[in-house]
Amino acid sequence: MSVSSNFSISSSTGSYDVDIASGLYRQFMSEGKKLIAICDERFAWDFKEAGVHAIALHSDETVKNLSAIPDIITQLRKAGTMRDTLLLAVGGGIVQDVSAFCAAIYMRGLEWIYMPTTLLGMADSCIGGKSSINVGEYKNIVGTFNPPRRVVIDPSFVKTLSSEQIAAGLIEAAKICYCRGPDSWKAYLANNPSHTMSEAHVAGVIATSLAAKKWFIEIDEFDKAERLLLNFGHTFGHALEGASHYRVSHGIAVGIGMLCALALEERLGARYEGQPQVAVLREHIQDLLALVTDLPDVLQGVTASDLFDRFSSDKKHKADGYRVVIVAADGSVQLKALPKDDASRAHLTAAMEQILNVLRKKRMAA
Repeated sequence: MSVSSNFSISSSTGSYDVDIASGLYRQFMSEGKKLIAICDERFAWDFKEAGVHAIALHSDETVKNLSAIPDIITQLRKAGTMRDTLLLAVGGGIVQDVSAFCAAIYMRGLEWIYMPTTLLGMADSCIGGKSSINVGEYKNIVGTFNPPRRVVIDPSFVKTLSSEQIAAGLIEAAKICYCRGPDSWKAYLANNPSHTMSEAHVAGVIATSLAAKKWFIEIDEFDKAERLLLNFGHTFGHALEGASHYRVSHGIAVGIGMLCALALEERLGARYEGQPQVAVLREHIQDLLALVTDLPDVLQGVTASDLFDRFSSDKKHKADGYRVVIVAADGSVQLKALPKDDASRAHLTAAMEQILNVLRKKRMAA
């Protein structure tokens, strides 16, 4: 059974449509649109066959760096890209970040369409309009708000993904739905989210997650208030990505970051015994992380002190305090400020060490 849906997102630059349906990739390619593509290198041959000029990227963190952008801009210019050229981005989050950033700055702005090919891209990053680019060792320190003209989602791509990639996407979808509230969380769980779910359930997870995120980005497009809650797991997660030299992918790092946030609040006195949804969230994230078979080995080389150093330099903090999204004792997600003192450093480091130890021990248990 296939599932399709269509809805629109309102933004400061106008609304844009989101289409979800199996088979959209081949249908879109066959339309023969006059455009320039930036794509994951896995899809370069498809564009060549369709007669579409494509800039193929090897999708890793080295491409999502400011130092790599001039070469892509040069390729766009040599391909004859003008201000009225439509840019199509096909790939995961790295392709999206690079494409959105280039579309925002090339000749002061190109219109672009995004077709995500990872579950994380489909269920989370494809809407909202943010691009994030690394500079040197600093992750996501520059970027733009540049919504696409249209988002085209083909859930059948999920069949090509590894268990780890599916886990990464589900972690982000779980985070969004949990942050939105009990109704969205129940709707997410009703789709039986797992690495073996059916294509219909994949489409259901995507639609549920995007409907939840739509509320956040329409009420707070520029990350000033409510949308900040979607950073749940991210401040810890970004630190872990860097500390692992990007051997831990973004979605997986966010899952670990969510566990760190739970551990931190428990160390600060929270008790979740009366909140069964918190237990379900924690177990679900742990089950998804268990799909990453090499995770315990990768984490052997990560230290809590390095994690804290990277955590403390995150752009989301303020001059006088650390800001972290936590789950409060009542089960709700809240933004919390911690003073920059020895007590906070001790609590944060201990929470990180606790989760690292739990996940490292999975290797010994196996």
